[in-house]
Amino acid sequence: MSDQSLFDKYGGFSNISKVVMTFYDAVLDSDEIGPFFDDIDMGKMVDHQTKFIASLLGGPAAYTDNQLKTMHAKLDITHDHFDELLVILREALTTHGVDEDDILAVVAEYERRRGVIVG
Repeated sequence: MSDQSLFDKYGGFSNISKVVMTFYDAVLDSDEIGPFFDDIDMGKMVDHQTKFIASLLGGPAAYTDNQLKTMHAKLDITHDHFDELLVILREALTTHGVDEDDILAVVAEYERRRGVIVG
């Protein structure tokens, strides 16, 4: 079972979407990063983030660095914003029973994209 992806280990899209819902509940409550989502269609955002996190877990979806850069280019995302997002992501993954080693792997994959997301 060691070749099983984290995507499969944690139940695929249905369970990842639960993590993403918990994630966005906290993001929207954040004074620092919540305002980025004031005029955003959250249904689409949850769908995109579910696919993105699924891709980080070895799932079927994928976003290129160029796509991520384009999606975030007009936003003034700072390293502090990104750091807070990582804290919230860790909390959401923990809430949904993701093992610490797997959380570290997901956070590391997110971190790899810092340079294309932070403006």
